[in-house]
Amino acid sequence: MGIRVRLTPSTARSDRGRTLYGGTPARVMYLLPYAAALLAHSDEVEVVDRSTGDLARLLVDGGLAVPVFSPTLPGVPGLADVTVVIPVKDRAQPLTRLLAALPPELHVLVVDDGSSDSGPGDTARSAGATVLRHEVCRGPAAARNTGLSAVTTPFVAFLDSDVVPRSGWLKALLVHFADPAVGLVAPRIVALDDVSPAGTSARWLTAYEKARSSLDLGPTPALVVPRGPVSYVPSACLVGRVAAIGGGFDEDLNVAEDVDLVWRCVAAGWRVRYEPASEVAHEHRVNTGQWLSRKAFYGTGAALLAERHPGALAPAVMAPWTAVAVVAVLCQRRWSLPVVAAASGTAVWRISRRLHRSEHPVRGAARLVPYGLVSASWQTAGLLNRHWWPAALVGAVFSRRVRRAVVAAALLEGLADWRRVRAEQPLLPYIAAHRLDDLAYGAGLWAGAARARTLAPLLPDLGVGRPSRRTQGSVAASASGAASRAASGAASGSAPAANTGQV
Repeated sequence: MGIRVRLTPSTARSDRGRTLYGGTPARVMYLLPYAAALLAHSDEVEVVDRSTGDLARLLVDGGLAVPVFSPTLPGVPGLADVTVVIPVKDRAQPLTRLLAALPPELHVLVVDDGSSDSGPGDTARSAGATVLRHEVCRGPAAARNTGLSAVTTPFVAFLDSDVVPRSGWLKALLVHFADPAVGLVAPRIVALDDVSPAGTSARWLTAYEKARSSLDLGPTPALVVPRGPVSYVPSACLVGRVAAIGGGFDEDLNVAEDVDLVWRCVAAGWRVRYEPASEVAHEHRVNTGQWLSRKAFYGTGAALLAERHPGALAPAVMAPWTAVAVVAVLCQRRWSLPVVAAASGTAVWRISRRLHRSEHPVRGAARLVPYGLVSASWQTAGLLNRHWWPAALVGAVFSRRVRRAVVAAALLEGLADWRRVRAEQPLLPYIAAHRLDDLAYGAGLWAGAARARTLAPLLPDLGVGRPSRRTQGSVAASASGAASRAASGAASGSAPAANTGQV
């Protein structure tokens, strides 16, 4: 049928391939003999009949695998099925660059959101685009919705005026819509190379944004879900079914309206996918003041999202035992390591009881616990440096232990992140830029929480009060319907390292 699915690099196997660990959210999946045989000698499953299709669906929807499409796959939309919507305000020159990069056969709607002159409209008309105009600026969400209301094709592609799509970007996204369950697909947003920043202060920022832009979600394809490894996709470029988008963006939001749309689509049952094989270049900000202001602006959106999507957002998500281990380490006492060892041992015992269908439950649990500790450590560093830094700063004034924890987190997390993104920038400038990024976002986060009078975006989720993970897994497995003939899901979220998703 032209569709294969491939296990993700983070999906681990045991019990001679019968047990899979991983997914979004993390889970343990026990394969029945038929399904295990399909994966015995390969990380891929080809869809050739209903049973393999059911297995592929279960693996992809669980985040354990990603789809691999053939170029000749039937049912893929063509360019004639897509309308491009571009919101713009006063940016005639970038708009000219974008329109020149689009295939000429695409139908393009440019929404002029109250520009101060006729430049953007004239540019769009000269390129053959249809122009819609707001007499006063109503914001990007309203501009996109105005364009959406005029779309007559089954698919729409939203593009910001400061991006330049690279060759093949749209076809690599459209192929995902051969799956009727997919509602939205987004490309990787990379840095636009041909922008030459002025001034020495911009060069370090350009290098940092090229490696660590908040719009760039990395090189790994993923299912997009709240709290997943990829929990959102930006509207700088977003392609979707008009039927899935419905009424469009929430015009009451002047920030995070793209995250809100993605999460509403997920809640409605649509699949949202991130496809880094498609690349769209973005003109990143190179002015330090504007960059810091924008990062703080993004931070204010967390409180708005927490109000609209309760339970979908937390600055850290970890199991209670990992929280105990982290607190013990932060206390920096002689008893810290024994407490970590005791908490880890308890976790191995508890998790092994949930892995009752595994041939080696203790061994499987022992493999999972270190991932939980690493995840918790990474998230704790994020709390100290990013989400809770105002509180950490106050604590550092009065406590030597807090000062040591903050400095260690700032340096060690910076080093780990520098290696993770493989930044070309030297280490120390990268860490300095990364910490400025965190400080600005955290300031916006606290300001937004204060304005909304809520602590929701500041509170970690320790799993207290949630349904049992085994119950969640049973519900997920039952909902899979016919897929249960090929595989059965159990213990959804039982791996403590799973709880790594955040916005």
